[in-house]
Amino acid sequence: MNACSRTIVARMDSPVALIPQLAAHIVAAGGKRLRPLLTLAAARMCGYAGGERHVRLAACVEFIHTATLLHDDVVDESRLRRGMASANAVFDNKAPVLVGDFMFTRAFQLMIEDGSLHVLRILCDAAATIAEGEVLQLVTQHDLTTTEERYLDVVRGKTAALFSAAAQVGAVVAGRPVTEEDALASYGHNLGIAFQLVDDALDYAADEAVLGKSVGDDFREGKITLPVLIAYQKGNGDERRFWRRTLEEGEHNEQDLAHAMQLLVQHAAIDETLSRAASFVHEAQLALGVFPPSALRQALADVASYTIKRVH
Repeated sequence: MNACSRTIVARMDSPVALIPQLAAHIVAAGGKRLRPLLTLAAARMCGYAGGERHVRLAACVEFIHTATLLHDDVVDESRLRRGMASANAVFDNKAPVLVGDFMFTRAFQLMIEDGSLHVLRILCDAAATIAEGEVLQLVTQHDLTTTEERYLDVVRGKTAALFSAAAQVGAVVAGRPVTEEDALASYGHNLGIAFQLVDDALDYAADEAVLGKSVGDDFREGKITLPVLIAYQKGNGDERRFWRRTLEEGEHNEQDLAHAMQLLVQHAAIDETLSRAASFVHEAQLALGVFPPSALRQALADVASYTIKRVH
């Protein structure tokens, strides 16, 4: 992970001073670095010991992820990211969009340097799927007729695709058979869905100081997430009118977020969301069964367990 961080910092260097300046702001904010961790751990679990390919690809994965965060914060007009002012809050909107583009190009340079068309296909497909997921989320925003399956399509695209690719390329660099590639892709896919479900629950249930971003952002932005869908489906006429007013019509007052949280508790929407996340974690851990027991397999299983226990 230290080598990955060094690679990220080195690749963010540029004679255009604003690029490393904005990059330093992002690096200072920290982050879990779960996606590059999956690449590194998966490669080592699969027996890779031939050099630094896994480190460079882990950095590539983090570049893709960070680029999407920069763009997302501009689209969502977010003011906090990882407990600090978001890049768009500090640098306005134009610079984060363009530096996000720069990060995508750095990611593609790292893929080309790796030299594997298979790796290139996996990560390019993931990047395209992420973009589709983000656009689909935009389409479903403010729309309470969104089905749970449609919601999951958004999650599979915007979050699970990169988790899946990050884990799968670990098997590719180790030269493992397709069965192991598929197992790690499945592990990452299910882990990514669980991760996003927990994120969506935390947006209504977390301590803002611990979460590192504003609680209720999804509510204010009219995003249709699983906790809301559960509460809406279980709600009476008055409750459904409340959700339509706040999420579809965008009419808010100061008490609305607190009332939304109360309805989610009343209908056990947070607990049900976390329960569903736990089922995806279980599927992720089952996918690791094709690999012999090892400390690294256990570490990947523990990452999945952490996903539903985290508070930020």
